Amino acid sequence: VQLQASGGGLVQAGGSLRLSCAASGRTFSNYGMGWFRQAPGKEREFVAWVRWSGISTYYADSVKGRFTISRDNAKNTVYLQMNSLKPEDTAVYYCAADSSTLRIGVRSDDYEYWGQGTLVTVSS
Repeated sequence: VQLQASGGGLVQAGGSLRLSCAASGRTFSNYGMGWFRQAPGKEREFVAWVRWSGISTYYADSVKGRFTISRDNAKNTVYLQMNSLKPEDTAVYYCAADSSTLRIGVRSDDYEYWGQGTLVTVSS
């Protein structure tokens, strides 16, 4: 699976952005999809996950209630709607694909395929 993330940019605190991740190469609906982020000087951390069907989702506590992950299997795309952004949300955001249809992927090691990342900068 090839993944292409987009939608990052500069936004003021309290603003919103929507990230997209377009997939190609294999059957997108066979994969659980996740978003991770990595801030400067910090380790990559889990942000959100969505099951292959789109029915189940899971979020890191730090983004719960502010971010929404969704997917459109007809368009081979997963989204991350980010609202009420905070300066601490500043990071490179990565989408990733997990071939397991059973687990909730919260670890980087759960994912076989990664996009290139898109930078989100939230100014105070």
